[in-house]
Amino acid sequence: MATLAVHGGYLPSKFQLWRRTVVSEIRPNPPSLFITTKLSDIDIHRVRDLYSDCNHSCHRFPNLDADGRVDPVDLNKLRKALIHSSVVVSVFTQPEFSSPLASIGGDWVRTAMPVTPANGQLVGFGRAVSDSSLTASIYDVMVIPPLRRRGIGRRIVQMILRMLTNKGIYDIAALCSDVEKPFFSACGFGDDILGSTTMMYTRSTSQYSSGDQVVKNIGRKQMLIPPLRAGIKS
Repeated sequence: MATLAVHGGYLPSKFQLWRRTVVSEIRPNPPSLFITTKLSDIDIHRVRDLYSDCNHSCHRFPNLDADGRVDPVDLNKLRKALIHSSVVVSVFTQPEFSSPLASIGGDWVRTAMPVTPANGQLVGFGRAVSDSSLTASIYDVMVIPPLRRRGIGRRIVQMILRMLTNKGIYDIAALCSDVEKPFFSACGFGDDILGSTTMMYTRSTSQYSSGDQVVKNIGRKQMLIPPLRAGIKS
């Protein structure tokens, strides 16, 4: 009796296509994570690097270079933003798991050493601003690209919500773009049941008067220009 040996290279084309499809849809297991809400556990420079790795800006209308990269985050502004945030959530994992090949042969690394902010890589972040009584807003939820779609972002939002609701705050908003809406919808957010619409302060004119002074918009900053002295012509 003849024995038929079938190897991957000799599979019919339809079976090879099925194998490639199945393998491409398999997601690696989530890496071992360390999630903290302590501001002292994070380094401001590592947070800035995370903003850069995620191409995330603190500004709603960031300046973009030719490659579509946003401006680096100002360290002083970022430090103040974190200090005055009501909730800050940071996620760390082993540096080996920040690459697409992290799940290959990496199980032994997960159990070899527990992840801490000291030995781990900052791979996720999120924060909330609140009046500590009635309302709160969620900002800057981000995860590095190689580890997205593995539940890390949702865990960040869940931690923020838990911290806020434990304080009795349930009026929680998330200012997000159309691209981010499906993510926040999966986290339990939806349209306001009262039908309210978020409106942002804006001015279409580049220059307007304020008493005897002139307020001129220069980029994202405003400059007060004193009035001209009498007898001086421009």
